[in-house]
Amino acid sequence: MMDESKHSFAGDSMRRVEDEEMILGKGCYTDDIQFPEMLHLHFVRSPYPHARIKRINTSTALKQDGVLEAYTAEDLIRDGVNPYPVPGPPGDFVTKEIVDKGYRRADGEPMDPPRWLALAKDEVRYIGQPVVAILADTPETALAGAEAVEVDYEELPSVGTIADAEDSSAPAIWEGAPGNLLIQMEHGDSQKTETIFAEADHVTQLELSNSRLVGNAMEPRASVCQRDPEQDRLILYTGHQAPLGLQGSLAEDIFGWTKDKLRVIVGHLGGGFGIRAETYPEEIVTVYAAHKQSRPVKWNGDRTQEFYGTVHGRDQLSTAELACSRDGKIQALRILTRSNIGAYPTGPGAAIPPVVGPKILTSLYHVPCFHLEVRSYLTNTVPMGAYRGAGRPEAIYLIERLVQKTAEDMSLDPLEFRKRNFIPPQAMPYTSAMGEIYDSGDFEKVLDQALEISGWNDFESRVQTSQDKGRIRGRGISCYIEWTGAIWHEEVTTEARDDGSIVLYTGTQNMGQGLKTAFTQLLSEQLELPIGKIEVVQGDTDLVKGVGSVGSRSLFIGGSAVREGAEKFLEENRKLAAEALEAAREDLVYKAGKFTVSGTNIGIGLGEIAQKQPDQKVSVYSKTTLTSKSSTGCPSWPNGCQIAEVEIDPETGQVFLDALTAYDDVGNAINPMMVEGQVHGGIVQSLGQAFMEEAVFDREGQFANPSYMDYALPRADDVPNFKWDFYTGAPCQTNPLGAKGVGELGTVGATPAIVNAVLDALREHGISQIDMPLTPQKIWASLQG
Repeated sequence: MMDESKHSFAGDSMRRVEDEEMILGKGCYTDDIQFPEMLHLHFVRSPYPHARIKRINTSTALKQDGVLEAYTAEDLIRDGVNPYPVPGPPGDFVTKEIVDKGYRRADGEPMDPPRWLALAKDEVRYIGQPVVAILADTPETALAGAEAVEVDYEELPSVGTIADAEDSSAPAIWEGAPGNLLIQMEHGDSQKTETIFAEADHVTQLELSNSRLVGNAMEPRASVCQRDPEQDRLILYTGHQAPLGLQGSLAEDIFGWTKDKLRVIVGHLGGGFGIRAETYPEEIVTVYAAHKQSRPVKWNGDRTQEFYGTVHGRDQLSTAELACSRDGKIQALRILTRSNIGAYPTGPGAAIPPVVGPKILTSLYHVPCFHLEVRSYLTNTVPMGAYRGAGRPEAIYLIERLVQKTAEDMSLDPLEFRKRNFIPPQAMPYTSAMGEIYDSGDFEKVLDQALEISGWNDFESRVQTSQDKGRIRGRGISCYIEWTGAIWHEEVTTEARDDGSIVLYTGTQNMGQGLKTAFTQLLSEQLELPIGKIEVVQGDTDLVKGVGSVGSRSLFIGGSAVREGAEKFLEENRKLAAEALEAAREDLVYKAGKFTVSGTNIGIGLGEIAQKQPDQKVSVYSKTTLTSKSSTGCPSWPNGCQIAEVEIDPETGQVFLDALTAYDDVGNAINPMMVEGQVHGGIVQSLGQAFMEEAVFDREGQFANPSYMDYALPRADDVPNFKWDFYTGAPCQTNPLGAKGVGELGTVGATPAIVNAVLDALREHGISQIDMPLTPQKIWASLQG
C-alpha cells in the first residue's frame, strides 16, 4: 500500500498512484460495463478490398430469434448521419500558408477523397470495412445474425501497395485521385537544392522502406452507449485519448447535434498509441443504435476486428540523398517520400506524411538546404492513422540511415561525421531548414554520455566473445530529436473540498503513462499537501475541459496547466482567506494547506475556506496557452542517443539484441522512473518493427497476416536489459516546467540504432541494406549471397 501521508516533489521517482487498483483488479474497462436490457452489435465486414455492393439481403437474419435490427448505410443516411468530414491541415501546428492552401493533388486541385460513411454505401474500399450492423439481445445472437446476412458483391480492380498504386498501369480506384495520388506537397527550396547537388563533392543515395504496422493495445476497442433520460441525451462509454474531441466529432460532425446531447466517459484505458485518437465507424453505429432503440447498446471488438478495423501506421517508401563537401560537412538533403494513406484519409493519416514527419527530417544536424516532396496514395487497404511516434520514427529512421551510409561511403568515422554536423548548443534557439525553432539541446554531450554508458570503447572484447560462440557482432548508433505537442493549450479546474482534499479536473487522458501520478506530484509540491489529499479526475466530458493526450503533450502542456492552475487556485483562496480573517492579502502566509496571518497563530485551512462557500467547495478554472516566437506553435524538442549491439547466428539468420543503451535529454523529469518506463516501452515497440512486425498486403489489397498466427509481436525473451539515463542540462524553454515530451521518444530512436547494428555486423559480408523487418529468413538469405 502506498503511504498517502507522504509528500512528493517534481523530480521524485514516486510509485504510481494508479497501480494499486490495477494490481487489485479494480480497473473498469469498457467491456466491464453492463446494463440491464443491453443490446449487442456485430458487424458484417467486406471480404473484398474493392467491390461494388449489388444487393444486401437481411431478411433471414431478421427472422432469427433475438435479432432486432440490421442497419445499412441507407438507414444512416435516412436518419441524417453524416459521412466523415474531409480533413484539412491542422492549423495548430502548420503555417497559415499551408492551412489556407489545404491538401492538394499533383494537378493543384484540392484533395478529393471518397466519401466515408460508417457503413459502406455502394462500394467497399478495404477488407474489413463495415457493411451491415446486426443488433441483437446477446453477442452470440448478433454473430449468428451477421452470419445470416447475404451481400452480393461485384469485385472491382484494386491496389494494395504504394509501388502498385504509383505504377502507370495501376487501376484508378477513385476518380478524385488521378493516378491514385491523393495528396502532393513540397517543402524547401527545390532549385537551390538541385544546384548544390550538381556541384557537391559527394552524394549518397539510399532507398528505404518503413513497413506498415498494426497498433496492438492490450485492450481491444469497445463501446457502450445508453440514453440518459434525465437530460435527454446519450452517454457513450469507450476508450479514447481525447474524450472531448470525440464528443465534438460524433455529436457535431457526424450526427449534427450540439455537444451537450452526448456525454463521453472514458474509464480505464488499456493503451493508446495514437490508434485510440480516432473516431471509428463502430462508435458511430453504437451511438446511432442506442439513439434509435432507447436501450443500452454494446459493441466489443476482438483481435481480428482490431487488425481489420483499427487504423494502421507507418507504410512509406523514400528515396533520400545527402550532399556533402569533401571534408564531411552536410550541404543539402533531397527526399522523395511516397506514403500509403489507405482507403480513406483520416485526420492524422492525411497529416503525418506531409506535415508532421517533415518537422524533424533534418534532425539535430545543421542542414543548410533541403527539398522534400511527399506523395500520399490511395490504396484498398485499412486507413492509416497515428501510431506511436506518428511520422517522427519514419523521419529519424530515414536521416539516421542516410547519415550512417554517408559516413561509410566517405570512409569517415560515423561518430565524428555526426559531431561535425551537429547543431551546436550556442546556436540555440536554432531555426531549422523547415522553419522549426529548436529551443534547447546539447547533442554532442548527449552522444558522448551514451557512448560512455554503453561501454563503446570495450566493444572489441565483446566481438571476441561473440566469435567464440560462432556469432557475428555489430553495433549501431542513432541520434535523434523529436517534435512534440500538437495543440498548445490545456485546461484544468482545481477544487478544494470541505474536508481539505483537492480534486484536479483535467482534459488530458491517462492511458497507462502515469499522468495521475505526475499531476499529483506537481500539486503535492505546489500546495504542500500529502499525496493522499489529492485526487485527479479525467475522462468525463461533463466534468473536464481541455484537449486530450496526443503527440506527447500531456505533461509539458497539461502539467504546465496544472502548475499555473495551482497558482490561480492559491490566489483565489488567499482572497477568500483574507475576507474570512479580515486581514490584508499580503499579510497572509501559506503553508501546507493553511493561510496564517504573518506573526500570529490566526489562520484558516483550505477545507475551512471551502466550508464557508455556498456549495462547500472552491473551484478555480484555468486555461494555459504556451507561446513562442515560432509560427507553428510551442513544441518541446526532446532528443537523445541510442546504441544497440546485436549478435547474429550465421547458420540460422537469427538476430539477438544483446544490449541497448539510451541516453535522453528530456528536460526536467517530473518522475524519472516513469520516464524510463515510457522509454522502455517505446524501444520495445521499435524492436518489434525492426525485427518482426509488418502488416502484409498483396498487390490487390488482400491482407495476408491479420492475426497473431502470422503477425509477430515482441516477447519478454526478445528484450535485453536496457541501460538508460537522462540529461538535465538543457531544460525546455517553451513551458514553465522545463519538461520535454517523452511518450514516443524510445520509439523514435530505436529502429535506426538496431538496423545500423545489424548492418554493421553484416558489412564484412558485403551487405549494406536490408529492409525491415530484419527476419531470420532475410538475414540468412543475404548471407547466402
